[in-house]
Amino acid sequence: MYPEPNISAVAALIGDPTRAAILSALLGGQSLPASELARRAHITAQTASTHLTKLVDGGLLQVRQNGRHRYFSLKNAEVARALEVLAIIAPPSPAPKRKESAEYRELCFARTCYDHLAGTLGVAMIQSFLQQGLLTQSDDSYHLTLHGTDWLAAQGIDESALHKSRRHFTRTCLDWSERQDHLAGALGAALANWLFEQQWVKRVSGTRAVYLTDAGLIGLKREWGIKVDKP
Repeated sequence: MYPEPNISAVAALIGDPTRAAILSALLGGQSLPASELARRAHITAQTASTHLTKLVDGGLLQVRQNGRHRYFSLKNAEVARALEVLAIIAPPSPAPKRKESAEYRELCFARTCYDHLAGTLGVAMIQSFLQQGLLTQSDDSYHLTLHGTDWLAAQGIDESALHKSRRHFTRTCLDWSERQDHLAGALGAALANWLFEQQWVKRVSGTRAVYLTDAGLIGLKREWGIKVDKP
């Protein structure tokens, strides 16, 4: 009989505040160099190196060499999902300073959750998709309707390629700031990429927050009737 998974080992890795800060910085799905992760975690490069080694050895991060630099990212979508679930049950952080409060509002409004869209905007999109009949929901997944299939084809998104990927086609993902589901999985990633390509959303430098452009504000209302107030 096989022993139970060693949850305590993973918990110990994530439980360190510095390593938790590093993991959170990578939750947006980007690959970042050690220097940037050290800056975001407010630690020295040497300290960051020690923590990054532990996270890679522990299977939570992967590293890619590019010339003289090493770029780190989350190991896979499962790691990102585990971190998001922990954020749901985690107690709130101490009251932030004014600048951090603005950053917090930006994160709550729109952010990348690994490779898909989260926050107020992400939840508003999935609610609109359901209301307009592009998707239906059952349990912890969504199902594309004929209307949804036609929309993907019109935008040049290859539905068959998404189904052939090694991940779930669609999956619900509980949003830690909204306490409602947003869209994850291969389709969620494809839609996020489409929004970036349309320049309806743009990344905010130094954070995983996403900025909704004026073109995006108009496009979301025109395409799906989504009306949101930017922070």
